Parts: sequence; C-alpha cells; structure tokens
Amino acid sequence: MNPQTLNGPDAPRGCPVAHGGAELARLYGPDVATDPQAVYERLRKEHGSVAPVLLEGDVAAWLVLGYRETRRVLDNPSQFPRDARTWRDWQEGRIAETSALIPMLAWRPDCVSQDGEPHRRLRGAVKDVLQAAVVRGIRRHATHFANKQIDGFAAEGRADLVADYADYVPMLVMSRVLGLAEAQGRRLVESCAAVLKGGEEALVHDGVTREILGELVERRRAEPGSDLATDLLGHHAALDHHEVVDHLRMVMIAAAVTTNLLARVLRLVLTDASRLSGLIGGQLNISAVMEEAMWNSPPLSVLPGRFAAGDVELGGHHIEAGDLLVLGLAPGNFDPEVRPDPHASVAGNQAHLAFGSGPHECPGQSMGQSMIEIAVDVLLHRLPGLRLAVEADELTSTASTWESRLDSLPVEFPV
Repeated sequence: MNPQTLNGPDAPRGCPVAHGGAELARLYGPDVATDPQAVYERLRKEHGSVAPVLLEGDVAAWLVLGYRETRRVLDNPSQFPRDARTWRDWQEGRIAETSALIPMLAWRPDCVSQDGEPHRRLRGAVKDVLQAAVVRGIRRHATHFANKQIDGFAAEGRADLVADYADYVPMLVMSRVLGLAEAQGRRLVESCAAVLKGGEEALVHDGVTREILGELVERRRAEPGSDLATDLLGHHAALDHHEVVDHLRMVMIAAAVTTNLLARVLRLVLTDASRLSGLIGGQLNISAVMEEAMWNSPPLSVLPGRFAAGDVELGGHHIEAGDLLVLGLAPGNFDPEVRPDPHASVAGNQAHLAFGSGPHECPGQSMGQSMIEIAVDVLLHRLPGLRLAVEADELTSTASTWESRLDSLPVEFPV
C-alpha cells in the first residue's frame, strides 16, 4: 500500500495515514532495525501516546505507545477485540493473502484470535495442558537440553550464547513437551524465528511450522503419547484438528519469544560483574534479573494486534471502527508518565507489559520463566569463569516490527 496514495482523496475511511497529510513512520525497515527505541520516542514526541504508523507493505495502523492506553486496550476486549475478521482493511480486500503480516495478524482458530466464550473455552484447554506439562517435568527437560547444548561447545572455550544456546533451549524443551522429535524441534527454531522476523519468508516458514505440527497431530491421533498434543486432542473442550494445530503453533511461537528473553537475561548477567557474582554466590535471584529484562527489553517489543469495535477516542486520537492497533510493549514500559526516571530500580515491580494484560495475558509465563531459570543456572555452573568475549558496547541488536533480538553474545571460558 502506497502512503502517498493513502494521503489522497481515495484514502480509506479511518486510515491513520489520512490523519495529518504527511508520510508516516514505518514500523519496519532500517530505522527500526537499528534503533527502535529512538523511533518510538520520536513518535511519542510527535503524536503523544498513540501514533499513526505503517507496517510491512505500508499497511496503516495505530501504534499504542502509552502505558495506560496499552492497558486500556488489553483490558477491554469488547471495545478492542483480537478477532482480525473485524479489521476493515482485511474486509475490504486491501491485505494480500501473501502479506508478511498474515502470520502475526490473521484470524486463526486459537484462543489468541478470539474473545468471549470461544476464548474462554480454548484458553481453558491451553491452561490445563500446560499445567499437565509442568507436572510431567518441564524443569527436567530444560536441564537436559541446557546440558546438551553446552556439550556441543564446552570443549571449545568459546561460544555465541545466542546462536549456540538461547536460540535452542526453550524451543527444544517445548518441542519435547509437544511430542516432537528433537530433529523436528531444531527445524522449528529457524521457522518460528522467521515468522517473528517478518519479511518475504515469514509466510513460507509459517507453512513449514503448520506442516510439522499437523503431521504431529495426525500421529498422536493414531498413537497417543504423554505429551501436550495428545492432551489437547483428548481435552473435554473437544478441539478439532485445526484448533489443536493452531494452539501447538501458538506454544511454539511463544517459545521462540522466550529465546529472546533468555538472550536478554544472559546479556544482563554477563555485562554486570555484580549480577554475575550474585547469581553464582546465591545472593541474587534470577527472577530479579528477568524482571529487569522484561521492563527494559521485553522479548516482544510490539504486540499484534487489536481492532476497534467502534469509533473511539484513544490518546487524543479518533480511532474508527475496524482500525488496526498494535501495542507497544517496549515503549509502554518506558512511558515517562508512569516511569519518569528510566534508570530507577524496578526491583520488585511486576507491573511491566512484557506478558500483556487482561484476558489474553500470556498463559505460559511461569513455564517460560522456569526454563530461563534452569538455562541460566546450568550454564553458570557448567562453565565456571564464563565471561563476555567483547566489550559490552560492542553488542548489537537487530529489530523487526515485533521484536528486537541480540545479534550475538560471544563468550569465553576456561577449558
């Protein structure tokens, strides 16, 4: 979609690009890739707590930057539903079936895409099977795969804790929980990461993910096992084939997001000697480090998406029925109205937006935190003398619309 066309007399009703007449900031591309926080703060200065932006393909949306406004949207699904079938641009044919936004925004038969009673039915099933997975030993699986990944580089004396460790441990744990073979789990590492990254390959990799999970569901229908896929198939909520596949996909995408949080936590640990010694000596709990990471670099920077059920005022802007809103979890966490001093300690403050809020708040957050706790603990005790192999200011990140990921975390350690 061309922003110049949208600014003209044929701009669709309610399209944010039509508000103001100037070409809008893109929430993708080189500026966001290198310094997303600067883009968020510029938009906050220019537009306030809600800003008109363009997503991939120059699709118009509102980016919610304010903490209170984000909570308002998340906590009011009747006013801001998640159901993409209410998205005006989709209804009117302006979103191509090949759009890179489809994997993150399109309606699916899962609890993330629905509200009300359908949401309660499906979310209840997901919570039940995740709890069963915890009972079966999520920490045991995390310990196994953390050690297995470390085995792959322990003799080298150096590693990249993003590519060699953080990218894999949560994904392999959840693959095992779902009932997948390890080789399939390793294939999903690339595909789920590509879905979150966006771009031309997102739709292709989303198809790969669905194919792997669809085959798993068919196998477990014929040969039940002790795993999450079997539990969903047998749940009293009576999920159909597509509902089971899409919920397994949802769990794997959440695991891919968790890999980013693990990398961010490891960065905090390895760039601060007092944190590192505190964790090793037992004076510091890893939950405090996770808390800091979730405030300052939430694993999902921007949450997709909500759609206005009717005309509404939000952050001083007139949002029209069918408009798309994407929720800035990272800029919301730095909203100066609720966090005037971004350098002040956030210890003990769990009011961050990293897990969302309201009826759609992440149901697997405790499981993700358990995996990170184990992954950090195993790493520090397996590799005494672990240290960063470069200066902290040499560490770089690359952002997409939805997340900002560390490019690498090079470390060295005695062999």
